[in-house]
Amino acid sequence: MKLPKIENAPRYAGLYIVDFGDHCGVGFLAEEVAELLESERFRHITVYKIYNAYPDGTLEIIGVRKEIFQQESGMFFYAFDEETARADFARLAECPRRLEPPSRAKIQLAELAPRQYATALIYPAEYDAEFSRWLLDCRYRTEGPAAGGVSVVEQYYRQKPAILESTQIFNSTSAAFHGENLLEAAKKAMVR
Repeated sequence: MKLPKIENAPRYAGLYIVDFGDHCGVGFLAEEVAELLESERFRHITVYKIYNAYPDGTLEIIGVRKEIFQQESGMFFYAFDEETARADFARLAECPRRLEPPSRAKIQLAELAPRQYATALIYPAEYDAEFSRWLLDCRYRTEGPAAGGVSVVEQYYRQKPAILESTQIFNSTSAAFHGENLLEAAKKAMVR
């Protein structure tokens, strides 16, 4: 994989590199990579996430499994009474008003069993690290146990919980390319 010379490299931290085989594109957003992977034309691509980028253009990258772009991950905050659970839900639903979330997500208040509740934050799995950081930056706290990950989301869906409240949150500043604009961006070495 041959990368282009990258000016102002630190601004690319958190973005993705896509190796198309005949060239690489630097600076894709996660939702753009997910859209590319939905196309049969781009099933062969290899994806890397830029974890750190330094002023001299050096990048720390890690390969990303393609499946991650089709999965949901989440964080679940448990309570043993409805009042506590509703307070957890209200605090989490308030976070996007103070700090924009990294991507779209859904927040649900669910009854899992009698006297067992969960406030669920479910989002695209490729944003796991970003949502962990977002919760820390929002200073979100609960008193009960917590769990997270792809398998916890799958288990939650299998339980078929009773949803008491639900809301969706979005990142309004996303400047993602879609459709024909994304196909044009995929031809470039530097997407952004």
